[in-house]
Amino acid sequence: MKNTKELRTWLDDLSLDHPLVVAGPCSAETEDQVLKIAHELKDSDVNYFRAGIWKPRTRPGNFEGVGALGLKWLQKVKAETGMKTATEVANAAHVKLALEHDIDLLWIGARSTVSPFIVQEIADALKGTDKIVLVKNPVNPDLALWLGGIERLYSADIKNLGVIHRGFSTYEKTRYRNNPEWQIAIELQNRFPDLPLICDPSHITGKRDMIFEVSQTALDLNFNGLMIETHVDPDNAWSDAAQQVTPDTLIQMMEDLKIRKETDTEAEYRNSLNTLRTQIDVIDHQLIDILGKRMKIADTIGALKKDKNVAVLQSKRWNEILGKMILEGEQNKLSEEFILRVFKAIHQESINHQEKIMNG
Repeated sequence: MKNTKELRTWLDDLSLDHPLVVAGPCSAETEDQVLKIAHELKDSDVNYFRAGIWKPRTRPGNFEGVGALGLKWLQKVKAETGMKTATEVANAAHVKLALEHDIDLLWIGARSTVSPFIVQEIADALKGTDKIVLVKNPVNPDLALWLGGIERLYSADIKNLGVIHRGFSTYEKTRYRNNPEWQIAIELQNRFPDLPLICDPSHITGKRDMIFEVSQTALDLNFNGLMIETHVDPDNAWSDAAQQVTPDTLIQMMEDLKIRKETDTEAEYRNSLNTLRTQIDVIDHQLIDILGKRMKIADTIGALKKDKNVAVLQSKRWNEILGKMILEGEQNKLSEEFILRVFKAIHQESINHQEKIMNG
């Protein structure tokens, strides 16, 4: 993509003194529910009222949205509160209906982003529109696929673009519903700094008590905004009940979040430093997680050696590993001394784990 500064125009034109906020229920359930939530949010810092009209569900039989009827409810939200509206679209028919009902912001969901065919269909239907169009990351951690979706829309002469980071599916159990894989969003941000980047902590966490923490991390990483699912009765929501917060909770959260957007020279330095340190914190957490996984494998090896009565220390294997890591370290501008210290410590911890199993 060239001239990516065009992609910030719509965000800059909003003249916000706070991050962009998109909030509202996961699903539009009834007209009363939608309007009640909207009225409780209308005097807050929420910029766009969101509601899922068509809900792609993993398995059939779950609530799949009220359909086009909900678009009329969003029109009432705009008429009664003055709030701009937002919803997800998954095909050309959705786009046509959303445009007919003057929805201000459309987003493409994670399940749609995985298919270039679907994204192209939506891009063709939106060609030349001045509506804001955001693309959620694909379900799987694939930066090229994510950017490919943006490029298809940009090629359709859609300039009011942005992305939503909602985390990635993983077969491993983590504390998140969708693992944030912050490094992917950071890489996107580094490559396209003018592309508005919104965080969806509701889908990342899957738990309302973690939303503040993830929102703060996103803001510390200089994300441009947040999309947070909000419901007047979260526990009884028809979809994704566990990850929705009440309007009062959201409003308090917006007050408590620390925004690092000062403009003087020293403040810019602190802001940059905080961003870089947050990036390091993210990577450090990943390092600990990876080391933990490595030691679990070492435990399995220890059990196998014990079963076969094989010695813990395998010098030839260790020397081969060390040689390879020194070479890879050089390619990544890491000194041999550093690699030796790190991998000797890792090796010793692996031996300790295996000896404990052998002697257990």
